[in-house]
Amino acid sequence: MRGSAMLSKKFLRRTAIAGGCLAGFLALSVAALWQLDRAFPPPLPATLTVSTEAQDRDGQLLRAFATPDGYWRLGTRLDQVDKQFVDMLVAYEDKRFWDHRGVDVLALCRAAGQFATSGHIISGGSTLSMQLARLIEPRDSRSLASKAKQILRAIQIERRLSKREILERYLTLAPYGGNLEGVRAASLAYFGKEPKRLTVSEAALLVALPQLPEKRRPDRNLDVAHAARDRVLNRMVSAGLLGEREAARAALDDVSGLRRKLPALAAHASYAVLPRAEPGKPLQLTIRRSVQQGLEQVAKEAARKLGPKLSVAMVMADARTGDILGEVGSADFFDASRSGWIDMTKVVRSPGSTLKPFIYGLAFEQGLVAQETIIEDSPADFGGYRPKNFDMGYQGDVSIRQALQLSLNVPAIRVLDAVGPARLTARFRQAGVNLVLPLNEAPGLAIGLGGAGVTLRDLVQLYTGLANGGKMHTLHDGTEPANAERVTATILDDQAAWQITDILSGMKPPEGAMQRGIAYKTGTSYGYRDAWSVGFDGRYVLGVWVGRADAGPIPGLSGYVSAAPILFEGFVRSGLTIMPLPGRPPGVFTPKREELPVTLARFGAGSDGLVQATPTEPAPTIIFPPDGARVDLGANSADATPLVLKLQGGRAPFRWLANGKPLAGIDRRRTATWQPDGAGYSTLTVIDAAGRAASVKVFVE
Repeated sequence: MRGSAMLSKKFLRRTAIAGGCLAGFLALSVAALWQLDRAFPPPLPATLTVSTEAQDRDGQLLRAFATPDGYWRLGTRLDQVDKQFVDMLVAYEDKRFWDHRGVDVLALCRAAGQFATSGHIISGGSTLSMQLARLIEPRDSRSLASKAKQILRAIQIERRLSKREILERYLTLAPYGGNLEGVRAASLAYFGKEPKRLTVSEAALLVALPQLPEKRRPDRNLDVAHAARDRVLNRMVSAGLLGEREAARAALDDVSGLRRKLPALAAHASYAVLPRAEPGKPLQLTIRRSVQQGLEQVAKEAARKLGPKLSVAMVMADARTGDILGEVGSADFFDASRSGWIDMTKVVRSPGSTLKPFIYGLAFEQGLVAQETIIEDSPADFGGYRPKNFDMGYQGDVSIRQALQLSLNVPAIRVLDAVGPARLTARFRQAGVNLVLPLNEAPGLAIGLGGAGVTLRDLVQLYTGLANGGKMHTLHDGTEPANAERVTATILDDQAAWQITDILSGMKPPEGAMQRGIAYKTGTSYGYRDAWSVGFDGRYVLGVWVGRADAGPIPGLSGYVSAAPILFEGFVRSGLTIMPLPGRPPGVFTPKREELPVTLARFGAGSDGLVQATPTEPAPTIIFPPDGARVDLGANSADATPLVLKLQGGRAPFRWLANGKPLAGIDRRRTATWQPDGAGYSTLTVIDAAGRAASVKVFVE
């Protein structure tokens, strides 16, 4: 008994020693593995090298740029991928993915058994974590050593990344044939869509491709791809993810043998913003993909019809925000015959007659004209400048409305002569648009007919003021520097803007186009080098330029014939809903011709019936109330007092207008009274016998 007890104690002592040694060995092993793990971490950069993406305002892909090594590799998040596809991928490649720690022991045992019985590797038992390890460190062979390295790397990866992060990296790096990597690039290339919503057939094909991406490429080996997809569908039935009928229906779908180009929209804007790209971060533009796609198609089709060497540029903007929703710098970025790489939305060209609405707008603002005011269209000499109409003919007496709608040149210059070219260009500068004038020349009357330079983008910016009740915002598309100045300005007061909009909305649509509730204006530059058309509804403005990038003349080119049809088609293909034009502001004065006061019956009529541009008397000036004054008249009380108006200069008799509406009578005196009909801002205007005007804006309390 005693000997037996002693043996038992020795056994226990030896067992304890052995256990301690084993525990120490295990501890040392774990410590060694931990040190090795730290010394030889897996190559897991914080940010993968992926294609730079230019995205629209809603995050949709406009254009991608290949990685430095020439691959289309789009960064992928799980929320960008169809959930059914992810479920099918896990069921097919690694059904215990969510439970293991990088290695599926059961799968490895199965693979080992197959190797022992067959003498070669039949299935590798790889988990998705092991496959990610192979993707980040490509192997040279399918040897046991490389498999062991994958296992160790997979364990390391699982210690550093969550399951979601592992899946996202796999979905970004998985090969899909050729230079396609990642499920997003594959879905766009093979199906023409993002992988957010895939059919069962499409999902099965994308599951099958990464195993043998070159052999199963549908664009090269369609039958092999078809068979691989069907094997995935059958496996999904066995896994319980699909019913037999659903899998059978999916198997009837054709597998397309076409590899599509990835989206390549907004080339000029995308390349402009590319220098600001940061690794892994998409470039955001204000463009809306559907609008951009429609405009680019319209521009390309129009250029083909117009003929060789001609190009088309388009800009569509939201007048309420200044956001550019679509911009086409040329008909085809890669068409060398049309110099497609030049962004014609930013090139300075002669605007033709497209500035005329703002000339007349200033005249409305100053109370010089009404829509039915008669103006003479006949040969005239303005200090040696003799403008002629586009068709070289003259209409005689026409209304202001007709003069603008017919785009008559002489009446526009008559009005500009009275308004003043310097005042027009100053208003443009306040709105952030600087006309380009000939070197060392001051603004002259020729700017009314295109004698100055402007870009399509700036022209659209000016017209946003008409679509927005006179208020204009600087256009932006996301390519501007972060510190770029943003201007919000008044291009015309709301009443003048409405008058111009009302006239332009009555323009006849181009031949073959339907009236779509838009107002528009056309223009043709001298020498038939540029054709323009700018139109707007109650929110959106679209500008179109047609011409040659080298400024060569094009016989027969005109805004109405060449650019206006593109404008109307652009509104249709943009997909935007036409918004009602701005409503009529309170106090707008639109009398019939027989109701016009004498000072508005004929524009600037003197004894010879011509504009009195330089009378001997000084121009009228309102000296009370001063511009911008706040006047307390008790406007909201029953005993509100009238406001006394005083002026200096000018030629009698005088006509006073309040908010565009004439006060009763014509007076030769330089004082008058006005009884406001309520509190708020009002514009007071006086017009003298020579047609000159002065205005002030006051706030009545």
